[in-house]
Amino acid sequence: MSIIEVKDLSFTYGINTPFEKKAVDDVNVCFNEGEVIGLIGHTGSGKSTFVQMLNGLIKPTSGQVLLEGKDIWEKPKEIRKIRFKVGMVFQYPEYQLFDETVYKDISFGPRNKGLNENEIDLTVRKAAKFVGLSDKLLNKSPFDLSGGEKRRAAIAGVIAMDPDVLVLDEPTAGLDPKGREVLLAQIMGYHKERKNTIFFVSHSMEDISRIADRVMVMNKGRLEMFDTPKNIFAQVEKIESMGLRVPQITKIITMLRERGYDLTDGVLTVEQAFSEVVNLLKREGVI
Repeated sequence: MSIIEVKDLSFTYGINTPFEKKAVDDVNVCFNEGEVIGLIGHTGSGKSTFVQMLNGLIKPTSGQVLLEGKDIWEKPKEIRKIRFKVGMVFQYPEYQLFDETVYKDISFGPRNKGLNENEIDLTVRKAAKFVGLSDKLLNKSPFDLSGGEKRRAAIAGVIAMDPDVLVLDEPTAGLDPKGREVLLAQIMGYHKERKNTIFFVSHSMEDISRIADRVMVMNKGRLEMFDTPKNIFAQVEKIESMGLRVPQITKIITMLRERGYDLTDGVLTVEQAFSEVVNLLKREGVI
């Protein structure tokens, strides 16, 4: 069942000025409940503008965003309600922190939803647990946290609103490899339990290939491709023509296939590649 559908969606910045630029150009696409959508594209391809239209932070120049079949702009005065259903975590989300303590910061959304104090407390602690923040950190100032902890606290603040759709715009940007692995595991743990729809915007093809059910590729404001990671990253030349790259391990396996090695197409992870190479060596009698 679809949860979000966009119809003829477009947005233009600076209309009737010398700086006029169409950021999103006539996009039509439908997203299902409970799936993880990877969104990739070169810088300036329209990714961030697109996801900000999903929860009404940006109003389309033309077209519609339908949430559960209803145009989110049908009642403009109620657009705030949409932002509780479609939660947005911006790139470098630690800049979203603002309150005296981590607890107060995470509780801001639930409090504005009208939950009582007991419900707020349960919600805050559950969201903090999802992202790996201990109870002792909840009473600290968010500005005293480490970079990774700030990132998790900001994400917890959005999770605490219990959105049906969670939009993550480059959530792992700037993190070291270990921090990225931890955050990805926490996000997917949350998704496994909550079973909501997640949009994951990233420049990391490796991250996208590991977690996405389907991948949306944007180029110059238009939707160029929308398919499974395996089918998307099998089209190496097309992906690279848009200034993107396939996961490094996928490219290595593709090169080996081109040199005549009997390896399966569409390998996306190191684990898959290892298995393929081992099986090849067994077939060749090397091991």
